Amino acid sequence: MTHRFYSNGKLLLTGEYLVLDGALSLALPSKYGQTLTIKELDYPEMKWASLDHKGEAWFHTSFDINLYKNGDFESNDNLENLKPTANEVLKMLHKILWEAKRLNPEFLMGSEGYEVQTDLSFPRDWGLGSSSTLINNIAQWAKVDPYVLLSKTFNGSGYDIACAQHNGPLTYRLEGIQPIVKRNDFDPPFKDSLFFVYLNKKQNSREGISRYQSLNFDKKALILKISKITRECISCVEIQKFKELMNRHELLLSEALNMTPVKKLLFPDFDGTVKSLGAWGGDFVLAIGDANTPDYFLRKGYETVIPYEQIIL
Repeated sequence: MTHRFYSNGKLLLTGEYLVLDGALSLALPSKYGQTLTIKELDYPEMKWASLDHKGEAWFHTSFDINLYKNGDFESNDNLENLKPTANEVLKMLHKILWEAKRLNPEFLMGSEGYEVQTDLSFPRDWGLGSSSTLINNIAQWAKVDPYVLLSKTFNGSGYDIACAQHNGPLTYRLEGIQPIVKRNDFDPPFKDSLFFVYLNKKQNSREGISRYQSLNFDKKALILKISKITRECISCVEIQKFKELMNRHELLLSEALNMTPVKKLLFPDFDGTVKSLGAWGGDFVLAIGDANTPDYFLRKGYETVIPYEQIIL
């Protein structure tokens, strides 16, 4: 028997960092995502292969699935057993599978073994959610809560899990530890002027979160301001107003994070607006410009410039 699960990638338009502390944020599921395919085997082995967007394996492993079936995985010092042969990817895979089994003890008990394949439809270094799409897919397979599985593995706000599950723009807010997800009608008439530009550098979200959490500033006041910007963005129909909202958001975050805005740092001569997305310093930025915008970034050496409608669901 074969099972197949799919999850969307993500981009966070507003509320980066502050989404962790309850800010209302605007999240955009992407047309790119990840598929998980599981085939049942008649012998006790887990065969795992992870393929990139070109269909090439970037990770593969196999192991005796009885580690999970009889509970030995936890009793034998958990991940410490794997150190002689494991890399960080393998250890994280085992952690995800084991935490899923903690949440549902029946997980991995249905057959002798499994042949598993993951397929990304976007480059791994784009930062569109290779981890969150994997978590959501495994959660579907294991029949567990993906938000809880995320909290026990990668942590984070969970907005990326919401994107994995929804096929359109949404607002995301944490009320305590409870995610509040609402679909919205964000559909700007100026979409042709919006572009997502990859900065040729993958940013470590966990490092960015750690730095943010170490800062001391009035987060409650900033959360109110960012939440207000999010609400105004959803109903915005004028591009000039939208630029003002993005510029205000960027300025507020740059002051709080004590970091230079990406436009000032990299694109001071760009005749338009540039806003950071997600952890500052890498992955994608939003550029608001015109028909000449892709040529500007191409001349600067940024070859991945994707129009809004080509990437956003």
